Amino acid sequence: MKFVETGFDGLLLIEPVRSVDERGHFARTFCRGEFAERGLATEFPQCGTAFNRVAGTVRGMHYQKAPHQEIKLIRCTRGAILDVVVDLRPASATYLRSYAAELSQENGHQFYVAKGFAHGYQTLVDDTEVHYMISTDYEPACASGVRWDDPAISVRWPLPIAVVSERDRNWPKLDPFGPSVDPE
Repeated sequence: MKFVETGFDGLLLIEPVRSVDERGHFARTFCRGEFAERGLATEFPQCGTAFNRVAGTVRGMHYQKAPHQEIKLIRCTRGAILDVVVDLRPASATYLRSYAAELSQENGHQFYVAKGFAHGYQTLVDDTEVHYMISTDYEPACASGVRWDDPAISVRWPLPIAVVSERDRNWPKLDPFGPSVDPE
């Protein structure tokens, strides 16, 4: 695995190192030792998948409030997404900035997302599946989010928005005069 710095503390793009032969390819997507050497989380008690039927579907921007903040390891196992994170850590040099990367079945890239980021994505093709490894148990009372179309984070989604859940449409917008979210 190749760990690529993004300029955001706690956010890494992980590229597979594929062994290719006549059968296809093999690549590790997680190695406890390699993660530990870099000071990254090595315990992921929950894994999940999200299947999305339609290109243009947006999920996000989600995060868990303290004390149940999550670290996520995200990859696209079928299709393609534009994966987006927004830094919600007020003390961070990248506060309220977003970072995006295409994750796809073809490129095998993953995002390692630290605590304090909101996360979301848009599907780029129909029938897309996303796999999550999550560092803590989900706590519904700590689930929160930021509007996917909030001008304060100015995410540029590449496709027209086809589907957004009611829950995601109803997350609050950020206060332009100061922080209104505190994921810590």
